Amino acid sequence: MKNIRNFSIIAHIDHGKTTLSDRLLEITHAIAKRDMQEQVLDSMDLERERGITIKSHFVRLEYRDDQGQEYLLNLIDTPGHIDFTYEVSRSLAACEGALLVIDSTQGVEAQTVANTYLAMENDLTLIPIMNKIDLPNNELDKSLEQMENILGIPRQEALMVSAKTGLGIDEIIPAIIQRIPAPSGDPLRPLQALIFDSWFDSYRGVIILIKIIDGIMKKGDKIKFLSNNAEYEINEVGVNTPKPKPLDSLEAGEVGYIIASIKNISEVKIGDTVTLSRETGVIALPGFKEPLPMVFAGFYPSEGTSHEELREAIEKLTLNDSSLTYEPESSPALGIGFRCGFLGLLHKEIVQERLEREYFLSIITTAPSVRYRITSNKDETYEIESPAQLPNPQYYKKIEEPYIEAIVITPDEFLGNVLKLLQNRRGVHKKMEYIGPQRVYLTYDLPLAEVLYDFFNKLKSISQGYASFDYELKDYRESPLVKLDILINQQPVDALAVIVHKDKAYNVGNLLTSKMKEVIPRQLFEVVIQAAINKRVIAKTVVKAMRKNVLAKCYGGDISRKMKLLEKQKKGKKRMKRIGKIDIPQEAFLAALELEE
Repeated sequence: MKNIRNFSIIAHIDHGKTTLSDRLLEITHAIAKRDMQEQVLDSMDLERERGITIKSHFVRLEYRDDQGQEYLLNLIDTPGHIDFTYEVSRSLAACEGALLVIDSTQGVEAQTVANTYLAMENDLTLIPIMNKIDLPNNELDKSLEQMENILGIPRQEALMVSAKTGLGIDEIIPAIIQRIPAPSGDPLRPLQALIFDSWFDSYRGVIILIKIIDGIMKKGDKIKFLSNNAEYEINEVGVNTPKPKPLDSLEAGEVGYIIASIKNISEVKIGDTVTLSRETGVIALPGFKEPLPMVFAGFYPSEGTSHEELREAIEKLTLNDSSLTYEPESSPALGIGFRCGFLGLLHKEIVQERLEREYFLSIITTAPSVRYRITSNKDETYEIESPAQLPNPQYYKKIEEPYIEAIVITPDEFLGNVLKLLQNRRGVHKKMEYIGPQRVYLTYDLPLAEVLYDFFNKLKSISQGYASFDYELKDYRESPLVKLDILINQQPVDALAVIVHKDKAYNVGNLLTSKMKEVIPRQLFEVVIQAAINKRVIAKTVVKAMRKNVLAKCYGGDISRKMKLLEKQKKGKKRMKRIGKIDIPQEAFLAALELEE
């Protein structure tokens, strides 16, 4: 066990985490030169295009040092986005150390701070790596100073590398062996193993990635999961090198995969503890929790897609993604669809894009919303996930919304604009400090609902792309929130309803109705668009009817002939307005997301 090292690589997006893992695979000859490609561990097309890691990966590297001593290095690659923080924390719990990659041209970013705190909570040994030192615009001194001031890591501990050119890469593995401790555990104790990831394979069932804390796990063992007491027999144990390599057993301190003919991924929970069926005294490892969806949106089939096709595609996606939840819902405007729950906005985007790409579906999505907490007049507390579920004000005492603690790091020249944006989004100022001559570190409490729409895009545009943002869920707080209904020809459209702050309702109502006017095509009858709170209309616009020239055939003669024809047209328009059906285009549902305040 003393020759095993379990480590992870953590970094802000685009700081070179995946490129560095490619170089480590090269150095240890884990992949033949002819099979080498960029982003080896990112298997999804989406991951390659966006340059982000969506799914955790694990690979065992074999390394022999100058003295001929052989080491097993288990690299546990983690997702890089705040939506997957829980998965990252479980992957880090399976490690003893981490490489903290910092882009020397960008310095310490918001996610660098968040990931460092996560690693420190798990008592990991950190090896800081200053990446991209080959670039002429690198600011090495500033970056090292920020690392010392914000993260409290001495600058002499940092390794200077360029993952792209390979400069300084040879120092990394000796540093991992020297600085990161070997795992502690006892092969003779009862089996205790941590699940840190899983996915579904059509041929073999659920494949589970585990770290053995104590004991030995062998093929043929009967195991059980402590969270639900489900029992299975192991068909295969092995490691990824990066191709799967079956072994006879895994011992304490080792990381690998197990296959046990499990058909349903929802039975395998990330962070759960595995032990042998016969063991009774094994306790669960700390830190386990059920991942809760934070953002909700309706998915409805569009033209050319049936409800059945959408249901099958979502079911297949949940096989690989146990954090995606869904339940049927129907809307008078959009028909039958599904209310889906996601870990965050990026998670929603990924699911939507995978449905469209991998299953060739055309779907309409409604505006995302968060989970609100309602206290009824009888002091009963329950949660709602969509504006349609919000009861009338006379039936509840208070409504609470989720708040997050946001970290924003920005150059000081954009500080005024960033503060204005945070205040517009109902932010509560907590802390502001300079972390260098020209960089400011801000901490704000913000309602999660205010971050959902275009906050990230706005922040990037007002700071010319230099500001970075990270957050974690904090608590629920009472707010004066109201439901804003959108009525089209007096008919409320559920999918367009939004829950907004009372002070913003009038502005949002005006913006939404005028946006609807732009995107709803003109009909042969007049279309009235209204925004209302509790049936009281606060904003209204009208899409004028297209007028057919009924007087074209009327030449000469008495004026009463023309009046008669116009009167007849007027009555027809009235009747048409009553029975006419309006097709609301997809843009109308997206309009709620793009409101310029």
